[in-house]
Amino acid sequence: MTTKQPVWFITGCSTGFGRELAKEVLKKGFNVVVTARDKAKVSDLISGQEDRALAVALDVTDSGNIKQAVDAALAKFGTIDVLVNNAGYGYQTSVEEGEEKEIRAQFDANVFGLFAMTRAVLPVMRKAKSGHVINITSVAGLIGFPASGYYSASKHAVEGWSDSLAAEGGPLGIKVTCVEPGPFRTDWAGRSLRQTTSRIADYAETAAARMKETSERSGSQPGDPLRAAQAMIALTQETNPPRHLVMGAFGYEAVTAKLKERLQQIEAWKTASIGTDFPK
Repeated sequence: MTTKQPVWFITGCSTGFGRELAKEVLKKGFNVVVTARDKAKVSDLISGQEDRALAVALDVTDSGNIKQAVDAALAKFGTIDVLVNNAGYGYQTSVEEGEEKEIRAQFDANVFGLFAMTRAVLPVMRKAKSGHVINITSVAGLIGFPASGYYSASKHAVEGWSDSLAAEGGPLGIKVTCVEPGPFRTDWAGRSLRQTTSRIADYAETAAARMKETSERSGSQPGDPLRAAQAMIALTQETNPPRHLVMGAFGYEAVTAKLKERLQQIEAWKTASIGTDFPK
């Protein structure tokens, strides 16, 4: 079947941004496919609204599961207008103490799973010559913080990949936005964060200190998930939505300061940069 209301497909709806966004999308009267590894954890979201909501079990690290989820969405709604790649989690440790198994699992979920999910939906959007892909990255996708080297690397990967996706999808009517939250009150530290304890004394004031701070501030972060969800819905209704949406005062201030610093460094070394070309 086809539908006049936009169809949203949101990954990772059991907690945090995904759950809050799913609720707000339904309040708007839109259609939505809500997903989680455990379907039971999102069944309450669609209760009484099964005519315009579908709950699907989805593990983004399983390509076969991705196909099943997309097929189920298309069978019910006929299309997918907005894909929100929200599934993923954090991993904290010092770069030196990172564990290979944890690092690869992080990239499987945050990077390769997101890539596979998007590839599965792109044919639908390309055929329709419209669509919007929203990738939930992080302020850490633009700035590397102590203890977040591998998490930051996964989010930087999505940011760069999204630039290419926007360049390829733009002429086809497909829009791309990266949403970069700072600290938000989503119980991220309690439910969506893994850590490898930093035991090397030299990192006590950097990686170890930040890991401790992350745990201590959980539940008191300044960001409001409800307002974030509303902002994400609003940007999809813009003719020219932003390529980046940094969320929260901390994120805005940190990112703008970092970009200014980076530009100053690049400009300061302009002569050396252009001097590496062959002489004209």
